[in-house]
Amino acid sequence: MKFKKKLAVLLASALAVSTALVGCSSGSGGSSGGTELSVNIGPEPTTIDPAKNSAVDGATLINHAFEGLMKQDKDNKIVEAQAAKYEVNKEQTVYTFTLRDGLKWSDGEPVKAEDFVYAWQRLVNPKTGADYNYMIDMVKNANEIMAGKKKPEELGIKALDKKTVEVTLTTPTPYFLEVCAFPATFPVRKDIVEKNPEDWSTTESTYIGNGPYVLKSWEHQSKMTYVKNKNYYDLDKIGPDTINFVLMEDKNTMLSAFKNGEILFTDDLPSEEIDAMKDKGLVIEKQLGTYFVSINVKKEVLDNVKVREALTLALDRDYIVEKVVQGGQIPADSFVATGLTDADGKTEFHDNAKKWYDVKDYKGNIEKAKKLLKEAGYENGKGLPSIELMCNPGHEAIMEAIQSMWKENLGVNATISSQDWNVFLETRKKGDFQVARDGWLGDYNDPISFLDMWVTGGGNNNAQWSNKKYDKLISEIKATTDAKERYSKMHEAEDILAKDMPVIPLYYYTDLYLISDKLEGMYTSPLGFKYFMYCKVTE
Repeated sequence: MKFKKKLAVLLASALAVSTALVGCSSGSGGSSGGTELSVNIGPEPTTIDPAKNSAVDGATLINHAFEGLMKQDKDNKIVEAQAAKYEVNKEQTVYTFTLRDGLKWSDGEPVKAEDFVYAWQRLVNPKTGADYNYMIDMVKNANEIMAGKKKPEELGIKALDKKTVEVTLTTPTPYFLEVCAFPATFPVRKDIVEKNPEDWSTTESTYIGNGPYVLKSWEHQSKMTYVKNKNYYDLDKIGPDTINFVLMEDKNTMLSAFKNGEILFTDDLPSEEIDAMKDKGLVIEKQLGTYFVSINVKKEVLDNVKVREALTLALDRDYIVEKVVQGGQIPADSFVATGLTDADGKTEFHDNAKKWYDVKDYKGNIEKAKKLLKEAGYENGKGLPSIELMCNPGHEAIMEAIQSMWKENLGVNATISSQDWNVFLETRKKGDFQVARDGWLGDYNDPISFLDMWVTGGGNNNAQWSNKKYDKLISEIKATTDAKERYSKMHEAEDILAKDMPVIPLYYYTDLYLISDKLEGMYTSPLGFKYFMYCKVTE
């Protein structure tokens, strides 16, 4: 999932501004004593439409207002959510979900099996333009629908009755239940969405969900206030009566608000403050993700693979990790993140992957980079136009390090442009850039989550890259039930990505956040989601 700092489901094996807001307050009423919690998970979201969101901060907001057939619990396990139970046929291709009794939307209307059918059909409908349409490409007819060859109504999901959802897959998919816990598959109401397709999710009155909280008010660029959904089936277990998601993008502003007690949680902080905050609320956890930069392969000069490889080899990842980001990150020597097992279930996929370069042989990498740039016709950077490095606020220091290394090692000039989060996402999505900061958190516990995004025309393929052999491999990976063959082909796919190098891996993520000792019960996913619905605020 795109990472703000960038969306994702779970890895069971992984370790586990604006107004002056009070971090918590006590009042009367409610099972939690009228608690009000203020936190920061990011800036103004680009969208909180379950089908259209592809960022981690948006996913956290959606997780509080909606709920899928399945969900992730505090132990990083996938458990029943809107579904009370499910059954799977012997071939592992037909899943039958039975909804809980008495489920209701936040406006009191009943949640029906048909709501899930509509949401999934909408997700793969080309008219929706969902980046995550491929999330359910294992469902029967999904690929044909996305290609415009079949109608959304032909998707392999149907409501057997008001409480029963049946999903038919083309091939057994080991991570399918994780997909059922992913925000893109959450139900939405057809009557609400189709009345106002573009803006239903931007207005409190029409943002009707089936999750533990409901959006009460949205002060744009300031805060989003969520209150308990009185119709939620598990209401008695829900914590704060009110959650204020304070919208901030500047890391220094976040830190100041946390220190002043205006918020009890913030999802980022300035790198230079990491040491100072280590005993003052800083938490560093493992995370299933890769920080990289995308190279727009359609832009002049950057369409030359030798130039792309030279730019990749000229970077000192050890320096970036140790001196710039300073959060325990691991220098990346391939694209698929650490933390995913290989076919044997014992070794890591990353450990068995061919390395794109030797992180420790920085001198040798530079020599090879110089040679490649000369072969491309730009010896010592002569004749190579200046390259623009695009990022969102908070990532300028990394871009400056890249800029300096390219200049010093290759004679390549670069400029830096920083755009607000929402503008940045849209610019990058349109391909209106040369080189852009990027990041990805896995969506489920499988390497394919890092590989299928790069198929031709993929909604998250920011590099605008296309390779027919790669596309064919991804299709074969998703069609086979042979684990050994499947993982072998995933390694082969990553090797193609390395050969064409449309991306420059920098490091594997860690999750850094600040949390007050007054906040208990908050949990996270190794894929970036934050869960505040079961929190308790103490004095």
